[in-house]
Amino acid sequence: MKVVEAVKLMRVNFTLLAFAICTPTLITLTLPQFAAAQDTTGHTEAPPSRLERRGPAIDASPLQARIDAAQPGDRIDVAAGTYTGDLYIDRPLTLVGHGRPKLVGSGHRSVVMIRADHVTFDGFDIDGQLGGSLSDDTAGIHVSGHAAVIVRCRIERSLFGVYLYAADDTVIDATTITGILGKDPGEQGSGIHSWNTKRFRLTGNTIRYSRDGFYLQSSSDGFVLNNRVSDVRYGLHYMFSDRNAFEDNVFERGAAGAALMYSKDLTFRRNSFLHSRGFGSVGLLLRACDNVLAEDNLIADNARGLFLEGSTLNVFRGNLIAESDAALVIYDSSLKNRFEGNAFIGNLTPLRLSGRRTDTVFDRNYWSDDTGLDLDGDGVRDDPYRLSNVFDHLRGNLSAADLVSRGLGARALSAAERGFPVLRPIPVLDAHPLARPPVLSRVPAPPRAERGGAGVGFLAASAIGAFGMATLTLGRRLGRRNAEAA
Repeated sequence: MKVVEAVKLMRVNFTLLAFAICTPTLITLTLPQFAAAQDTTGHTEAPPSRLERRGPAIDASPLQARIDAAQPGDRIDVAAGTYTGDLYIDRPLTLVGHGRPKLVGSGHRSVVMIRADHVTFDGFDIDGQLGGSLSDDTAGIHVSGHAAVIVRCRIERSLFGVYLYAADDTVIDATTITGILGKDPGEQGSGIHSWNTKRFRLTGNTIRYSRDGFYLQSSSDGFVLNNRVSDVRYGLHYMFSDRNAFEDNVFERGAAGAALMYSKDLTFRRNSFLHSRGFGSVGLLLRACDNVLAEDNLIADNARGLFLEGSTLNVFRGNLIAESDAALVIYDSSLKNRFEGNAFIGNLTPLRLSGRRTDTVFDRNYWSDDTGLDLDGDGVRDDPYRLSNVFDHLRGNLSAADLVSRGLGARALSAAERGFPVLRPIPVLDAHPLARPPVLSRVPAPPRAERGGAGVGFLAASAIGAFGMATLTLGRRLGRRNAEAA
């Protein structure tokens, strides 16, 4: 009996000694810093309280007289030139710019205020003059009518790019929005902000330097296709919005590619979530989101690839999750989620589990660090792949452990676990890990660089193979170089 007790005591002491090596660095991170590191959602914005009204005549655009004289359903063609002042559209009209006329706002309110249904606004450049107020939701284009069509516009120096206020059935297409470069994200609005809007379509737009690319609040049954968002806080910020589909979008170089909360029945296909590299950054975050289908997406070069908290019944299939510090962060409040047919390549760790349990199912995924054998040649390794170890468990429950993840203490703790398994991590297994990377032909190729025409690419989806790691590393370097150049 004494021998058994002595062995148990030796196990405990050896494990505590290993962890003690980590401790001096860990205690330098204060509680406020912990809170900042864990904050990946931002603040919740209240619903708008009022609409901007028509301003005084001195602030009106010279085009306002043509609008006031028009009959419902008329078309107004606008020649090239600069028009200073605000537009207030209170009847169904089609306005078409020729030669890209420029509308320069008064700086006191939104440049274009659409207050009628069935308004089309096509081919204008808009300058918000850095004016207006966040509390008034001042925008380049502010829409409160239904079935508006905004196409081929360019908006700059405006607090919000386009603001949809209960603007059901609105379409925004092929529009470029550039926020206020150098302005703190909290001091400006989003590129496209949608509040209480149903059946919207956001297609082919480009957004940079705003607070968030898209902010969707209480807006459901929409379609977001083929947009590119970069150099913002969150590419997609999202809450209380159901049954929306996102396809072929690129979200890159933000604190989060997408942060989704309190929503259900969402679909993500062929999107790219890239280069979110802050301490608490994440490619795709789901908090209290249910029945999400994410398939054929590229999630790469992020501090954390995919983050799940309080989210249930979600399916992740055929995605490439690569070159991230942690491929997955899963809280034990997330239930009945499933990962199948994904490729996890070149991540420092496959999983950080926060809590004491998970019922997440992993099956037939490829893990690039799995060294198991496939003796029968059926394409599946002979043994299950274990995602979790004791140090990754500590990292999932103690953010500061990241600071020593590559140090002597981490290695000693892992050795202690293997030699004297006192601390037992939660067993998380892929029962049938793939022996070879799957062909993910529908995963998007990395986007081309914005400068110089060179490819950012760190991995071509159609060629995941032996050269994958080299190209992943190249793309990571180029992505950072482009971010510095921008």
